[in-house]
Amino acid sequence: MLSFRFGTLAILFCAMCTQSLAMPALGNVTSTSPEISMEMFKRAVSAPYVFTAFTSSSESNLYVYTSDDGTDFRLLKGPTYTPPSGLIRDPSVILHTDGNYYIAYTTDWTGTNFAIASSSNLINWTRLATISTASSVITPVNTWAPEFFKDPRTGKLNIIVSLSTGSFGPFLPYVFTASDSTLRSWSGPVRMSGISNAGLGYIDTFPLFHNNQYHIFTKAESNGKKHIEHAVATSLTGPYSFVQTGDFAGWGQAEGPCVTVLPNGRFRLYADGFSSGKYITADSSDLFNWTPFQTIPGLSGVVRHGTVLKQ
Repeated sequence: MLSFRFGTLAILFCAMCTQSLAMPALGNVTSTSPEISMEMFKRAVSAPYVFTAFTSSSESNLYVYTSDDGTDFRLLKGPTYTPPSGLIRDPSVILHTDGNYYIAYTTDWTGTNFAIASSSNLINWTRLATISTASSVITPVNTWAPEFFKDPRTGKLNIIVSLSTGSFGPFLPYVFTASDSTLRSWSGPVRMSGISNAGLGYIDTFPLFHNNQYHIFTKAESNGKKHIEHAVATSLTGPYSFVQTGDFAGWGQAEGPCVTVLPNGRFRLYADGFSSGKYITADSSDLFNWTPFQTIPGLSGVVRHGTVLKQ
């Protein structure tokens, strides 16, 4: 979730980046792009990268950017969607098998639901569904940062969402699974195990699948760290083991991570720089060793937690 402030409190959401990842030259990364011939429908834009976000000046409007290389982004349109009610924070985007784009997003600072909207052209959007997160498993106070993820082992489309049992924490990630291809009905939540809710827990969990492991990059809220940490598991729902913690990559305080694949096959992580106002990137060939972070011109100081889709 992108960072926000109530008095002195600051928190963020990472726009649903569980989005589509393409196959790198080496490795096995899940994709939420269509698993059908691209000749069957026409993409809304030819650019291979689509970025959905909200801005530091408005949490009620969707902005859509495109890029040819994952580095230089240009505004396609913004604002392009204002929900009929509520906010639109942390938008995660996918290109679904029906040829339409879908976003999952945070609807409010507090509450027990997130929403999904659809578009055929990335410009005209319609709210598709409001998904309740309350169940016998948890009745959350906060529902933040829903992130799409297509599991390559099951073929099922999931949404990972950060739910809290108290006001603004502690948070833990939970999995919802689409009941059918319409994306109107979802089962869950199922807690992702192995992740501690000590302190304020973890938010903005972004998953991907690589070399037969599930990786998550997630923001540690505990003890004021507010760093992105890295955990792995053999199942989407865990149990997860943390392999890199604290400020392991030198990114500083950051939130709303998402990962995609560059034209050269390397991974690129994007993140909201939290209180710095920067939007940062770092690259890796193995998800463990990362280049020093760079800021993205034109996005830093403008956008907050979002997701980059490689279509």
